[in-house]
Amino acid sequence: MRILISGASVAGPVLAYWLNSYGSAVTVVERAPALRKAGGHAVDLFRPAMDIIDKMGLIEPVQARKTGTEWLSFRTENGDRPHGLEVGKLMSVVSDRHVEIMRDDLGEILYEATRHDVEYLFGDSIAAMAETADGVDVTFERGPARRFDLVIGADGLHSNVRRLVFGEESRFSTWIGAYLAVMSIPNYLGLRDRMDGITGVNRMVGVYGGAHMDDARAVFMFRPAAELDYHYRDVDRQKELLRRQFAGMGWEVPRLLGEELERASTFYFDSVTQLRMDTWSRGRVSLVGDAGYCPGPAVGGSTSLAVVGAYVLAGELAEARGDHTRAFPAYEREIGDYVRRSRTFAVGAAKRLIPDTRLGLWGLIQGVRLVNHVPTPIARALVGLGGRGVRLHDEVAVKDYPRGSVVRTDATG
Repeated sequence: MRILISGASVAGPVLAYWLNSYGSAVTVVERAPALRKAGGHAVDLFRPAMDIIDKMGLIEPVQARKTGTEWLSFRTENGDRPHGLEVGKLMSVVSDRHVEIMRDDLGEILYEATRHDVEYLFGDSIAAMAETADGVDVTFERGPARRFDLVIGADGLHSNVRRLVFGEESRFSTWIGAYLAVMSIPNYLGLRDRMDGITGVNRMVGVYGGAHMDDARAVFMFRPAAELDYHYRDVDRQKELLRRQFAGMGWEVPRLLGEELERASTFYFDSVTQLRMDTWSRGRVSLVGDAGYCPGPAVGGSTSLAVVGAYVLAGELAEARGDHTRAFPAYEREIGDYVRRSRTFAVGAAKRLIPDTRLGLWGLIQGVRLVNHVPTPIARALVGLGGRGVRLHDEVAVKDYPRGSVVRTDATG
């Protein structure tokens, strides 16, 4: 089959790898002029995603590029001493197999694993699509029009493919009460193996470096009283809103929102938004990762969910021998529970990470102390992280799709 994937970040290359391994001819189109190396931020891969990365033979390069963050240290706005949390202890509560890696590093590893077998079209995007009896006619913004058997949107929360096929984002997006901003800054705090920060009611700031980073990242999360009015591409407005929300906060915040924000080489700002769609497929088009079911950036494990979703979509297409009318519904059934549980968890996580009361802030500090000082099994039980809680990733059962499955290569798919 000839399959077009829009998006070359994480879900796109993972999907391309597995589709190619099953015999499809895969093209990935990416709006950026080259592989994105724009700073990025740290993302987490939990057990099911790590198992898939292992199947791809990429566990060693992924482990080699992990951030190496060993400690989280934060103080409260009115506190006089920082509270420390050992990352390994925290993650042992959350998952039995985990790595934190910079998103750009993960993207580069996935690209290198696929670039010799997959066609990449950088600096272009899909302008229009028209489904026919035997394929999808795709018009590109720059390149010549082409026909594909299937088109998959792996182009993130603000997906162009989803807009073209399903309609405007506002029909499916649900703000879950928070905002996230990340910027690249010089590592003037000398951070290598820890994140340092400050937290208060409805807002928190953290700064971290990494074992393989020359610079650092500053992360801001906050919960305003109401949804903010801005355009996701209006950077000046976003910076204005960020300064307003963190006015009066101490520690390094005045410097971060002053000279560092002005000279930041990269800046990202977005709402913590969920996508809630009844289906991620229509005709010969489907969505994967944040394009179809973003549970909420930074709070819902969206990177792991994207890796699993891409693997499952490719596997179901292989099992159905390219029949998308069987494969797409099977893909949605297989990934559906994981998506719903991730959404539920993300709503609670946003509230826990950014408490909206002083009592909630006190509870956060007590939770840190608990994780630090009791054995992991007891910590899981005491803070209610078992069952359908934080360990939801490790509880996901992913099908083992045989390598012998082959997708049909005839034009009718």
